[in-house]
Amino acid sequence: MRRPRGEPGPRALRPTEGATCAGPGESWSPSPNSMLRVLLSAQASAARLSGLLLLPPIQPFCLGPSKWGDRPPGGGPHAGPVRGLQRLLEQARSPGELLRWLGQNPTKVRAHHYPVALRRLGQLLGSQPQPPPVEQATLQDLSQLIIRNCPSFDIHTIHVCLHLAVLLGFPADGPLVCALEREQRFRLPPKPPPPLQPVLRGGQRLEAALSSPHFLRHPRQHLIRSLAEARPEELTPHVMVLLAQHLARHRLREPQLLEAIAYFLVVQEAQLNSKVVQKLVLPFGRLNYFPQEQQFMPCLERILAREAGVAPLATVNILMSLCQLRCLPFRALHFVFSPGFINHISGTPHAPIVRRYLSLLDTAVELELPGYRGPRLPRKQQVPIFPQPLTTDRARSKYSHKDIVAEGLRQLLGEEKYHQDLTVPPGYCTDFLLCVSSSGAVLPVRTQDPFLPYPPRSCPRGQAASQPTTRDPAQRVVLMLRERWHFCRDGRVLLGSRALRERHLGLLGYQLLPAPQPCS
Repeated sequence: MRRPRGEPGPRALRPTEGATCAGPGESWSPSPNSMLRVLLSAQASAARLSGLLLLPPIQPFCLGPSKWGDRPPGGGPHAGPVRGLQRLLEQARSPGELLRWLGQNPTKVRAHHYPVALRRLGQLLGSQPQPPPVEQATLQDLSQLIIRNCPSFDIHTIHVCLHLAVLLGFPADGPLVCALEREQRFRLPPKPPPPLQPVLRGGQRLEAALSSPHFLRHPRQHLIRSLAEARPEELTPHVMVLLAQHLARHRLREPQLLEAIAYFLVVQEAQLNSKVVQKLVLPFGRLNYFPQEQQFMPCLERILAREAGVAPLATVNILMSLCQLRCLPFRALHFVFSPGFINHISGTPHAPIVRRYLSLLDTAVELELPGYRGPRLPRKQQVPIFPQPLTTDRARSKYSHKDIVAEGLRQLLGEEKYHQDLTVPPGYCTDFLLCVSSSGAVLPVRTQDPFLPYPPRSCPRGQAASQPTTRDPAQRVVLMLRERWHFCRDGRVLLGSRALRERHLGLLGYQLLPAPQPCS
C-alpha cells in the first residue's frame, strides 16, 4: 500500500529531542521516545527485549474468535487481505510505518494484528544498532488504537498485548497498561464471596482449628494461646480429645499441652468414662512423656477401678499407654488377668487385639515387675506381640533405609550371617539379627539358634530378668534402624512403642546396636 498523495509524512524526532526519560513503572512522559531510550540503554531492558524477541511469531486466528468476527483460515472473503496486513506489519521498517498500516486499513484490522504490531515494535527497537527515530505522536497513537479497540479483544489477545506492553517498558500506571489490566479483570470470572464465618469463642475456636485438615499450618504457639484464652467451661472433653489425638498423630511432644491434658483429666475425673480417658492418655504413652501432675496416676487408678468391667477394650488401651510409661497398677493387672475378664472378652469382636495387648502386658510383668504376685495370662491364651514390622514402618517402607543397610550387610558379611525381619519370642520383630562369638566374629546364622529363651533362664516365671544369662557363649546382636518417624517430632525422644520394644529386647538378653543413618 502507498501513502495517499498529498499526505504529509511523519517528521522524524531524533533521540536528542524530547523530555525527561521515564522508565518502566514510572508515570507517562510527554515524550514517548524518551521511554524507549531508557529501554535501549538500561541494563534491565536487554532482558526485556530479548524476552520479547524470543516470543514465537503470532499466527493469524491463533488467538481464538473475537467480537470482530474473525473467521478460520480460508473461511471468508477477507481471509487474504487479513493475512496480507499481518505480513505488512511483520515487515514494517519503522514504528511510523506500523502505525500507518493499522490506521489506514480499519476494515482489515483484526484483534490479533495488535500483538503483531507490538512485537514488531520491540524487534525494531532491539535488533538494530541505531534504532529508527520515533515520532512523538506515534506511541501515543498506537496506544490509543489499542485502548479504543481492546474492549472487543478476547481474553487471550488481552494477555498477549499486556505481556508485550510490559516487555516494551510501557509504564505500569500509564493508560495502555491500565486499560489492558482493566479489561483483563472484566474477563475473569467473578470470585464467589467468602462464606460468613461464625463468631467462635474459646473452646469453639480450638475445636475448629483442631478439626481443620490444614491445622499443621497453624503455629504451635497459636494453639497454646488459644488454650490459655479459653474459659474452663469451654474446655469440653471433646475438645481435649481432639487435642490429644492431634499431639499423638503428629508426634508433637509439647509439655505445656500435655500437662494441660493431665490437669483436665484430674479435674474432670468424675465426669469422664474410660472410653474418653483412653483417648486422653494415648499421647502420654505414644510420646513417652510422664506428666508432672502428681494426681495423674492416682486418678487413673481410680478410673480403672471404677470402669474396668464396663469397657474392656478401653481398659486394656489405658494399660497399654501406662505400660509404655513403665507404671502399671497392680490392681488393674489383677483384674485384666482374671479368668472372668479373659472369658468375657473371648467372645467379643475385639478379642484378637485384646489378647495381643494382654500378651504384651504379660511380657512387661515378666520382665519389669518383679514384685507382682497376681494372676498372669495363661500360656494357651498368649499370642505373638508384634510378629510383623510396626504399621508405621510398613506404611513408610519406601522412605526407609532398611534396604541400604541390608545391602551393606550383604556385601560386608554375606547373606548367611544375618537375619532380617526375624520375630523372636515373645513376639518382637527385629530389623537385623546377628550371632557374634566371644572373640567378636560374626557366625553363620544356620549354625546358631538365633533365639534366646523366653522366659529368660536366669530367673523363674514371675521374676524380672534384669541380668539374664545364657549358657550359649554367642551373643545375639540386634541391629536396630533409627528412622525419623521412630522419634517424636523434636527428633530426640523415641516414641513409646519403640522404646518399649528396645527395652524388652535388652531385658531378654539381646545386645542392641543402633544402625548409623546413611548420608542423604
